[in-house]
Amino acid sequence: MSSNSRVQIAAFYLFGKVASENIETLRVKLEDYGRELGLKGLVIFATEGLNGTISGETQASVEDWLAFASRTLGFPEIPRKWSTAPVAPFRKFGVRVRDEIVTLGKPEVQPLAPGSSTHLSPTEWDEMIASGDAVLLDTRNWYETRIGTFKGAIDPKTEEFSEFSEFVNKKAEAGEISRDQKIMIFCTGGIRCEKAIVEMNNSGFKNVYQLDGGILNYLEQKPRSNFEGECFVFDHRVAVDQDLQPSVQYTLCPHCGQPADQKIECVRCDTPAQICITCLEKEAAMKTCSKNCANHFRAAPGRKGKSQGAQYRFQRTGR
Repeated sequence: MSSNSRVQIAAFYLFGKVASENIETLRVKLEDYGRELGLKGLVIFATEGLNGTISGETQASVEDWLAFASRTLGFPEIPRKWSTAPVAPFRKFGVRVRDEIVTLGKPEVQPLAPGSSTHLSPTEWDEMIASGDAVLLDTRNWYETRIGTFKGAIDPKTEEFSEFSEFVNKKAEAGEISRDQKIMIFCTGGIRCEKAIVEMNNSGFKNVYQLDGGILNYLEQKPRSNFEGECFVFDHRVAVDQDLQPSVQYTLCPHCGQPADQKIECVRCDTPAQICITCLEKEAAMKTCSKNCANHFRAAPGRKGKSQGAQYRFQRTGR
């Protein structure tokens, strides 16, 4: 980790059984202890386990919460992937109860046993790519794949993960991929693949492999190799670069919240800003630094307004 980065960030997930009648009591315990430690982040909690990204000013405080979660839930040690940032990528700490810790829309689909031979280390992943006889398939959504993916990977262009099953089955029915061929799937941290690989097996795909620990694990071990671009993350960093540091290329689009790298000067208040390519191509009113300026521009296209610089900086960084 970089010595000049103050905030320590852990991404993690673990599947394990939690009794439904206890889940709200456990949620409160996990949330209260995270706030007591001064952590920030979001944890998704369900009867099938937990999934989250949390940050603290010290690695010890984050480790403390993870150990507490393991003891409280009766889980083994929770695997985690570390990164750093100059400021916290979240504004507060929360634990949210959901039906699934990653939303496939099928709670009955549960992952394969830990240590399965279908989980490939980054080195094994690159070796299989080099063999040339496998198809790479991204399981992430369109706004994630747009800013970075593995060379030659199929992009499903899905809006949400629950669409993935339909996508792969249509591909197979159209003869574009075969249920018998070797298929390599990947996602940000590995959790979506845990369910995707089971769903594909249930649909008759016989040779599916996943990148263990996802893109984050791959970049930790093999930066600037077969993954191109940056990796989208679901927090105020927007993305991490090849060194797992917060993106300097992307911010959040002030209009739609998607990754933005198109530099503009607001047509209403002249504030420098970044918007996404989709909004840039929509209409002149989207060439603005905020929704506020966009609304004013639509009402009076020729009228200039006061700079929104301070508001825009808050939208970008949360500070």
